[in-house]
Amino acid sequence: MKRFAMASMGAVALIVTLPFVNQIPAIANIWQSDAAFAQNAQAKGQVQLHLQAEKQVVAQDQHGKQTKRWQSLQGKAVVQPKDVLRYIVTGVNNGDKAVKNLVINQPIPKGMMYVLNSATVNTNNNAKITYSIDGGRSFVDKPTVQVKLPNGKVETRPAPAVAYTHIRWNFGTSVPAKAQIKGTYQVQVR
Repeated sequence: MKRFAMASMGAVALIVTLPFVNQIPAIANIWQSDAAFAQNAQAKGQVQLHLQAEKQVVAQDQHGKQTKRWQSLQGKAVVQPKDVLRYIVTGVNNGDKAVKNLVINQPIPKGMMYVLNSATVNTNNNAKITYSIDGGRSFVDKPTVQVKLPNGKVETRPAPAVAYTHIRWNFGTSVPAKAQIKGTYQVQVR
C-alpha cells in the first residue's frame, strides 16, 4: 500500500496537470479531468486529490494603491504572457487508516516558469518541499547550477526560476485518517 500511494498520487498530480500543458494560452477542461482522476484515485487508494488554478488579478483601489487578488480559473479561461497563476493541490485521506509516506510530485507546466519561493504547505503537518531541475529525476531543497565565469572558473549558484521542472511535497511518516493536506505554488506564463 505504501508504494502504491506514493506512485499513484504522483501520477494523478501529473495527469491532472496535463490539460494545462496542452491548453496554453487557453486553459480548459481541467475540472472535468480532475474530477475523473480524483475519483479513480479514491476508488484505488485512500487519498483523493484535487487541483485548482487561480489567476492573480492586479488592480488599483480608489486611493491609487495596487491591490492583488486571486480569481478562480473555470471553463475556458485565457491567460497571457506574464500572468501569474497559483495552483492549489489538496488531498483528503478518506480512509479509516493513516496513509504512510505520501509524496506528491507536481510538474511545472510547459510554457510556465516557477515563481521562486512561492511553494507552501499547510502547517499542521511535517511536510517537506523539494524541487527538481532535471525533469523529476532528483529533488533537493535548494537546486543549484554550475556557471562558468569569464575567467574560466566554475561557480555554484542558485538555479534560476526557468530551470525548475517539478515540485515535491513529502508528507512525512503519515497522513492521519480524514486529514486534509494542501500545497500551493505559483507560476508565471512565459
